[in-house]
Amino acid sequence: MKISPKARMNRLFTNGGCLDVAIDHGVCNESSFMVGLEDMPRVVDALIRAKPDAIQMAYGQADLLQSRPEKDKPALVMRLDMGNPYNATRHRVMWSMLQNADEPIIGALEMDAACVVVNLFMLPDEPEMFRQCVENISRVRAACHRYGMPLMIEPLVMLPNELRGGYQVDGDAEKIVTLVRLAAEMGADIIKADPTSDPNEFHRVVEAARVPVLVRGGGKEDLKTVLRKSAALLAQGAKGMVYGRNIYQHENPGAVVRALMAMIHDGADGDAAWDVYNRG
Repeated sequence: MKISPKARMNRLFTNGGCLDVAIDHGVCNESSFMVGLEDMPRVVDALIRAKPDAIQMAYGQADLLQSRPEKDKPALVMRLDMGNPYNATRHRVMWSMLQNADEPIIGALEMDAACVVVNLFMLPDEPEMFRQCVENISRVRAACHRYGMPLMIEPLVMLPNELRGGYQVDGDAEKIVTLVRLAAEMGADIIKADPTSDPNEFHRVVEAARVPVLVRGGGKEDLKTVLRKSAALLAQGAKGMVYGRNIYQHENPGAVVRALMAMIHDGADGDAAWDVYNRG
């Protein structure tokens, strides 16, 4: 018998929207991602005060959120996998693995997560890594089905490593839509998708998903640009964002959270969100 994930989904989404602040970057084994995450208790404390809908973490740091007594603290989204595609130098063997292959969501149940997230990497000339991701998702999907845990799948179409050093996002709408469709076919409850190079094509991603789509942030950019791009993607049907470095590497993460929440939940456009940010 399938247990509905609706109860946990309701903890993530307010009036259909969600801002999930990702701070699970330690699993990437990439030093540049750690800038701003050196003091995790301080980071989590600041984010709890800022009140996004959710915070995305791995098992080993999740206690910093879930041990807090506040009833209105953000929901936990738990990262279940790790891999090695983010370093500037390509590895001899590329891989993606679940942190617990035997009982993949046991840590998420222990920590009372509202959702789990797993990668679906599509890297040039890395079919074995892709196969590993499909196997990971298949195992996690079965466990989620058993326990009523929402599954967020993160389809990632990446450019060749040699183009810019470190695998970077390929914004080709055709490729993103195709991989998002595969994630939907595998039973995603939520899809965390890269933005298309042309934001006006993002509606195609939403249509392929048939479940709520949250936009992945990627590397840090100019904040005003981020807000305007986010507004365009929300207008195309995205239900929110999963942003990490554009929040935690900013000098005022709480103000960025408030600006993004105004966009997702109050309908602010990019300029209005910029004003929210400047009010601190």
